[in-house]
Amino acid sequence: MNATQTFICQPDLINPLTTMGLQMSGILVLSHLFHLAMKAVGNSGPVAQILAGFALGPTGLSRIDKVKIFLYEQSTKDYYPVMEFFFSIIFMFQIGLETDISYAIRTLRPAGTIAYGGIILSVILGGTASFFSYRYLDFIGNAYIVYGLFVIIVLANAAPPAVIRLTAELKIATSDLGRLAVCSSVVNDMSCLFLYALIIATHSGKGFGRGILCLVVTVGLIFLNKYLALWFNRRNRNQKYLKNTEVFVILSLVIATSMIIELMSYNSSINCFLLGLMFPREGKSARTLLFKLTYSINNFILPIYFGYIGFQFNGNYFQKLENIVSVILIVVLSIVGKVGGTLAACKYMKIPLNEGVLIGFLLNMKGHADLVLLSGVSNIFSWTLKSHDLLLITIVINTVISGVVISIIMRKEEKRLAQAYRSLELQDPENELRLLACVYGPRHVAASVGIISALRGPQTAPITPYLMHLVELPEKHKAKSALYHELEDEEIEVNEDDYGGNDVVEINDAVDAFTADTKVLIQQIKAVSTFSNMYEDICDYAEDLRVSIILVPFHKHQRIDGKMESGKEGIRTTNQRVLRHAPCSVGIIVNRGPGGAPGFTQILSSETTQHVATLFFGGPDDQEALACSKRIATHPCVNLTVIRFVPSPSSSTENAAHPDDDVLLADFYNRHVRSGQVRYVEKCVNNGTQTVAALTEMGDMYTLFIVGRGRRGQSPMTTGMSDWEECPELGIVGDVLASSEFSINGSVLIIQQHRNPSI
Repeated sequence: MNATQTFICQPDLINPLTTMGLQMSGILVLSHLFHLAMKAVGNSGPVAQILAGFALGPTGLSRIDKVKIFLYEQSTKDYYPVMEFFFSIIFMFQIGLETDISYAIRTLRPAGTIAYGGIILSVILGGTASFFSYRYLDFIGNAYIVYGLFVIIVLANAAPPAVIRLTAELKIATSDLGRLAVCSSVVNDMSCLFLYALIIATHSGKGFGRGILCLVVTVGLIFLNKYLALWFNRRNRNQKYLKNTEVFVILSLVIATSMIIELMSYNSSINCFLLGLMFPREGKSARTLLFKLTYSINNFILPIYFGYIGFQFNGNYFQKLENIVSVILIVVLSIVGKVGGTLAACKYMKIPLNEGVLIGFLLNMKGHADLVLLSGVSNIFSWTLKSHDLLLITIVINTVISGVVISIIMRKEEKRLAQAYRSLELQDPENELRLLACVYGPRHVAASVGIISALRGPQTAPITPYLMHLVELPEKHKAKSALYHELEDEEIEVNEDDYGGNDVVEINDAVDAFTADTKVLIQQIKAVSTFSNMYEDICDYAEDLRVSIILVPFHKHQRIDGKMESGKEGIRTTNQRVLRHAPCSVGIIVNRGPGGAPGFTQILSSETTQHVATLFFGGPDDQEALACSKRIATHPCVNLTVIRFVPSPSSSTENAAHPDDDVLLADFYNRHVRSGQVRYVEKCVNNGTQTVAALTEMGDMYTLFIVGRGRRGQSPMTTGMSDWEECPELGIVGDVLASSEFSINGSVLIIQQHRNPSI
């Protein structure tokens, strides 16, 4: 009897559900306390939650008679599979919804190689172990082959919920290693569940027919969800999120489909993952589901789910020596199979040994497909409580050991796993670009989205953009700002939903339009803070997301008459602090254009051509601007011109060029100019007056100017230009281009290359 059948057939619900309510409350309280205590030594949430359940269960506090009366009732065991079923539906749907499809496709080969490396060795070791343990576990019936497959799946399985939560808490979820581990765990989990489905199909004569019916139902709901999402998006055009009733409709369809599949004796986890994976990402429907589900799953569902794994731990099993030996044997085989197979695959993929070990232990985290098997195995054959306890105990011990080992490894590898690319110059234009664009309101979105669309380059070059909506914390709430920053991430997401006003709707609409046109998903973040602390939020997010460049808006905006009008001084102060403290390169966007309209906007189609100029004077910042231009130059709808300013040959002043300038420009010329992709021009100037004159000549020719911030006080080409400098954070040339006295029809992107604090 599966979880759905158990739920339908149980006659007495009140007393067991009351007991389960007390158990859940106790698990939530203890898991929070354990997490706070263990977080200081680097241990993860899933481990703390399992230990909280263990402390509360029959091996811990429930051994006390008075506690046992309230917290432990034998009949509640029948409802554990039901709870696991509903929780599994929700978090597998969310995992599918959060999966980066483009990244998963790009890394399918390495992720599959790593996943199946661990599976293959686990198959060998699990098959051997099942041969010796079959008779010992006293099964009823002659089903050795099926039993062996189940043991293999338990040893080979990796739990994506545990891996995702663990990588997020260790702040490696956005690293190449963390993303590869998560993708590998999903491939591993889906493979084990698919094998389980094959076992069900072969065991029943009608299995394959039912399997096809399950597939048809899943595909039908995928198409229905697409229409529902579009319809709900149109219905809530002027709202931040969908209504609760509409969210309920979507989730009810997912749950109903899952129950139908379970009643056919199949597991619904693959179905839920596919429904989330194929759900339309653009629009309010996906945004609302992620917002609603993430908080509930991270704060309630997963703590209870992992807590119940520990709660079912039976310590009495260790009273016999033979049982202890069995547990040690299965745990060792599981670790050796998973870590050993993963290391072999990583060596084949030329992944460093220390990263291979970390991935191996991440994939040894248990707690999903194995629990599905433990609750569903009775459909095929009966087994004793002894065998059930053995496999459940190995799940708990494996997960706890892996979590502890991972925490120890991370203490040594934390610095090495920090940002891989802190600047664009060090990055190959064909590699993934991660960037963080900051906006304060709808006015800044058009220019930011325009830069993102240009940096996207060709469709073969991957890009992962983040849009951060910065909201000033009102003065009346400043007294609460310290407490606000002490909240957990999920609590912040809920509290800050009250801030931002109608700007949120306009920003969301602009992002949705961009995603619909380009199929590039912009992940949105909101930060609510006082201006004095806002730069910390930007820098912290940039480091956690491992971006290579931060884009921030200029504090002035252009009026209809072309003049620049100052906005909030707090924006300028934030920009200055970001320039000083950013963990990566920084770009300041000055949004200018004819008649106050944006000069550089989103590139919508091949019929639209944007003319971009990169101004090169020399130095690290201009080198970073040139590296940014490499990506923009690959966009089919951009005409890029690199303009190098050099002293006139007749000038008696020596050109104090940076030693790397000529080498970098020569390489750029050979790669992009000779092929005709980029136009290259040199401007000979002797002083700042001639430089300004040259800039004036090209003011109407380009929709975007890219220039390094630079420090050109000693350069003869900018002599005198700093006498009227208004905004030093833009650099000398950037300040001139952003000045109200200087008329241009294009926006300006001023770039500062990341500087090593130790230099």
